Amino acid sequence: MTRGEKNAASRESAHTADTQIAPLKLGERLKEIRMAGGLTLEEASQRTGLARSTLSKIENEQISPTFQAMQKLAAGLNIDIPQLFTPPQTRAAAGRRDITRSGQGKPRPTGTYEHELLATQLRHKKMMPFKTRVRARSLDEYGDWIRHDGEEFLLVLEGSIEFYSEFYEAITLDEGDSVYYDANMGHMLASVSEKDALILWVTAS
Repeated sequence: MTRGEKNAASRESAHTADTQIAPLKLGERLKEIRMAGGLTLEEASQRTGLARSTLSKIENEQISPTFQAMQKLAAGLNIDIPQLFTPPQTRAAAGRRDITRSGQGKPRPTGTYEHELLATQLRHKKMMPFKTRVRARSLDEYGDWIRHDGEEFLLVLEGSIEFYSEFYEAITLDEGDSVYYDANMGHMLASVSEKDALILWVTAS
């Protein structure tokens, strides 16, 4: 290999290394962690015991945190110190999409509900959306509390329901009202409007 070829290979190797390994900016990483936790600078300051101005300077790469400061950051933000130096993992978009036209969901009637499953073409979903016509009119129509894994979001689209849950007093939800709850907690619904209520349910497991 000639000297010119060696120099070209060396430049190519350096260029490849530069494009594959980007230096981690601790301030940017700290801001990512704080924002992911939904914290303002003031809230992060209260949790970590570091002054708001100090946090701002660290995030803007104006100062480098001491090891003691990093310990406070880790404890206050509920992370391990190595996470401050580890860039977040990125995942390429899968490009999944599923459109359900009005009234074209998959029906799943039960004794108390008339479900219409949505986005049924997608498998291994993290959320299960469906619309439900609430036929039940009283708790007597249920044999026991409904319980299952995951969390659930409910939005009333039409009418009104009485929302019963194991650890709370029953509450009436009208059109436009919503509730988010632990689905492992016993829960039941009953329509209390003149017509059977229609709700949107989203279950996440």
